[in-house]
Amino acid sequence: MTEALETELAHHFRDRGLLQRALTHRSRAYEEGLAEVCSNNEQLEFLGDAILGFVVSEWLVAQFPGDSEGRLSKLKAHLVSSAHLHQAAQAMNLGQYLLLGRGEDLSGGREKKTLLANAMEALIAALYQDGGMGPARAFVIKRILSDFNSGEAGGPEVLNFKGALKELAQTMNLPQPTYIILEERGPEHAKTFVIEVRLGRNWAGLGQGVSKKSASQEAAKIVLEKLEQQRLSDDQNAPCPKRAAD
Repeated sequence: MTEALETELAHHFRDRGLLQRALTHRSRAYEEGLAEVCSNNEQLEFLGDAILGFVVSEWLVAQFPGDSEGRLSKLKAHLVSSAHLHQAAQAMNLGQYLLLGRGEDLSGGREKKTLLANAMEALIAALYQDGGMGPARAFVIKRILSDFNSGEAGGPEVLNFKGALKELAQTMNLPQPTYIILEERGPEHAKTFVIEVRLGRNWAGLGQGVSKKSASQEAAKIVLEKLEQQRLSDDQNAPCPKRAAD
């Protein structure tokens, strides 16, 4: 079963013991009479939390270079939260790989939010210890960051740029936007996508991201900003209405 998980992780462990430890909950270790710290994933969870925080911070600075520290901190808090990690763990069916004690298993441990979030952090640490920062970073980007929509974190500004662009195009009587994948870079487990969006002949923008969704959102944001500037310019240059004679 761990071989299937290695395929999911896009990493072949040189030390399979690290992977097993990352998946071992303390209930299983206690059940087997193992009291040592290294018999379960809690210490790896501690290390993985630190690595996750670094990779997320690094990624946010690159993705949102114009954002304030407060805004970046808010986004980071969302991305490293148990709720978000739980969703990422469920998406890769991590629960089926966990090594749990019988009681924990029977009580639904494979679906518990905290338990799955902790296992995700332990996996990050195991990847780091076995292969360095490269595999750990690739895992975080693919499994935790790739489909991130900053609107989930409660940002005040318009963050569904594709939807906003579609509505503005309708308002300005422009053709509906079309999206084209121009390029896919990098290995399968850590791809970068380049997508172009076009509105008729005059408006276009390029976006780049770790998923098609994020790349198309970035492209839409660029064209949306151009259209907003054009509309503002048109409003400013419009002739003032003549004042009616008294």
